[in-house]
Amino acid sequence: MGAVAANGFSIAAVAPTFLLAVAGSLVAGPALGWLVFRLMERVEHVPTAIILQFVSTFGVWMLADGVGLSGVLTMVCYAITLARTSPGRTPAGTRIPTYAVWETVVFALNILAFIFIGLQIRPILESLEPAARGRYFAVAGAVLVTVIAVRVAWHMSFNAVLRWQNRWFGFHPPRPMLRPTIGSGLIISWAGMRGIVSLAAAMALPSAFPCRNLIVLTAFAVVLGTLAIQGLTLKPLLRALDLHDDDPVGRELSVARECALRARLASLARERSPATELVRQELRARLAYERSDADGGGATRSEHSELLRKALQAARQAVLAMRANGEIGDDAFHRMEEELDWLEMAGGSKGE
Repeated sequence: MGAVAANGFSIAAVAPTFLLAVAGSLVAGPALGWLVFRLMERVEHVPTAIILQFVSTFGVWMLADGVGLSGVLTMVCYAITLARTSPGRTPAGTRIPTYAVWETVVFALNILAFIFIGLQIRPILESLEPAARGRYFAVAGAVLVTVIAVRVAWHMSFNAVLRWQNRWFGFHPPRPMLRPTIGSGLIISWAGMRGIVSLAAAMALPSAFPCRNLIVLTAFAVVLGTLAIQGLTLKPLLRALDLHDDDPVGRELSVARECALRARLASLARERSPATELVRQELRARLAYERSDADGGGATRSEHSELLRKALQAARQAVLAMRANGEIGDDAFHRMEEELDWLEMAGGSKGE
């Protein structure tokens, strides 16, 4: 307790501040998410929108950290708010390039974060005496084992309750999913790998926080241990258990496609024009195609995708020839190329 006081911390002094920071983060995150979304929906230029997303994201973190809130908790609440509110009002032309940029950036940031954490671990280890280093490793190993064991115990208990419930009341899931079994429970239990969020939470602690070096080392050990131990053994475990999920995501996708097509047809119910009838025929053909594919397996969809790819390839060659012959300029060519790309992406997603 004396060491804690020497570092300028005491439990009684820290607890109210901690609770206030948590409460403030729970309020500030959604509020900032709503404010940023309101500002962003006015921006139509895609590069500007992507840049503003980066600026606002890092700005929210710095603002939360600057006023004494939890940067991690604020960002989680901020991201959840945006994820639940923006899909319905973000144009597709902005969303698709944004996803591509963010996936690349997140991948690069994960790499840089692990490199940065590795650089932080070395000074911590060098500053420890040999005896203290052994204690630190022992604590980190104990926490790693506890994290893995607690997840297995928790989920297998939950899995047992679900299996008991299904035996007595039947299996009636609200959406297509795998029936709970011991094997599926083991897979979900063993898939509890930790990542960058755990490290970010540890690194966000102030430098004078009690036992900060031990916490950072433990977080690194948990992340590295779960990724190495569980990540490298998950595939052999899947093969050994030989589970088959009957493609619940694919079935959900078919249901969602049919629902979306029906909604599009219903929106045209009062329209009367030749163009409307053409669109209606196209939607009915797509709906019939979805039903036949759902009844007959993936053969119809695979054949459709192959024919679509063949037709699109011919279209590309024709457009390329038009540009080479000078019949169209570069601006028209790139617009046409983009349209063919969207058609190819749509056809490819159906064929997978």
